[in-house]
Amino acid sequence: MPAVLALANLAASPPAPRPRPAPEPPSTVASADLPRIEDVLREHGAMLSRIAGSYESEPARRDDLLQEISLAVWKALPAWRGDASLRTFAARVAHNRALDHLTREKRAQGEELRDEHPDPGTSPVRHAEAHQQRSDLVAAVRRLPLGQRQVVVLALEGFSQREIADSLGLEENTVTQRLSRARRQLNDWLGARA
Repeated sequence: MPAVLALANLAASPPAPRPRPAPEPPSTVASADLPRIEDVLREHGAMLSRIAGSYESEPARRDDLLQEISLAVWKALPAWRGDASLRTFAARVAHNRALDHLTREKRAQGEELRDEHPDPGTSPVRHAEAHQQRSDLVAAVRRLPLGQRQVVVLALEGFSQREIADSLGLEENTVTQRLSRARRQLNDWLGARA
């Protein structure tokens, strides 16, 4: 009879919980959730192009660098953990690839970045002045020391100081310091226009 009683107690008790699989770490992006490279380039391609242009002035070499950056972003996408925005991640990969490129190429200085299409509503004189100001700014940014140039390019892209720090692997105070020094240097070179 005790065996029957034990069996009755067993039937009345709730089933033992099944072990749950270990949850995926929150900082890992599942491969199904990874963005496609086409989407990344569509969304961030203009920024990547401007980053390439800040390192390489000759159009053909700039295009080669942009292609290297695009390939590097594609290869790095599986490593994106989601702890930083995709924009920040792509910028970091772009700057790292550009640094490798600089080391390899010892680039020459020169031409301006390709700009957006001009606003047809502006006068030709105003357009020429704006074009000259952009050219002067791009040339001045290229003259900055590399550390300052990196933070300025990302700041011009609209990155916050925290995002710049994350992208470049720096402390936020270092970013603030470099931006301040770069601003002073650009003001010296460009005068009151900067």
